Amino acid sequence: MTCWYEGPLTAFDTETTGVDVETDRIVSAAVVVQDAPGGRPRVRRWLVNPGVQVPEGATAIHGLTDEHLRLNGRWPSPVMDEIVRELAEQSAAGRPLVVMNAPFDLTLLDRELRRHRASSLDHWFETVPLRVLDPRVLDKHLDRYRKGRRTLTDLCAHYGVELTGAHDAAADALASLEVVRAVGRRFATRLERLSAAELHTLQAVWHAAQARGLQAWFARSGTEEAVDPAWPLRPELSAAA
Repeated sequence: MTCWYEGPLTAFDTETTGVDVETDRIVSAAVVVQDAPGGRPRVRRWLVNPGVQVPEGATAIHGLTDEHLRLNGRWPSPVMDEIVRELAEQSAAGRPLVVMNAPFDLTLLDRELRRHRASSLDHWFETVPLRVLDPRVLDKHLDRYRKGRRTLTDLCAHYGVELTGAHDAAADALASLEVVRAVGRRFATRLERLSAAELHTLQAVWHAAQARGLQAWFARSGTEEAVDPAWPLRPELSAAA
């Protein structure tokens, strides 16, 4: 029987106006599908005119300017609908969804759906199982004592994955997918008997533990930053309150 990391996978990534999931917007997104390791990926891309100014700091990261997005981007409402439909179709086909730092991208998508479609991510996955594989959570749990940062660039270097065109949504999505396959192979003895659905449940527990550890470290260092333990989707602020 083919292990999940040797089978079909889908990956999702976004580029945004910033890092606040409640107020920032998606400016580009990509879904990458690969049926087997080494197979040619199928890529679907979106470019969005967010309707708000893109800060210079964000443009410096992903290269997307206000002018470019106004001229070439589409309005958010139909784009968000197309993205979530694509993710739901991939999940319905049984393909696990790879999302690096899932609580960021998936929460941002959820807020965009609420903002522009009067919908939510949960609504689309009421009957279709969402099975997320987050390379950041997996790596931190399976190799917890390794020193150093764990950004996508760092994980690619550590696992020998080529990352060409970082901060392009499609390039980052494909790299995340390849990192997940590499993690699966490296820790096969611990992962091969687990299904993607079982891993989805376990990652929620692992991420919560990782968040508590980071929160404790912040407290010891005098930092007031709060770490959300929710995974793969953060609750609405009103619901959390």
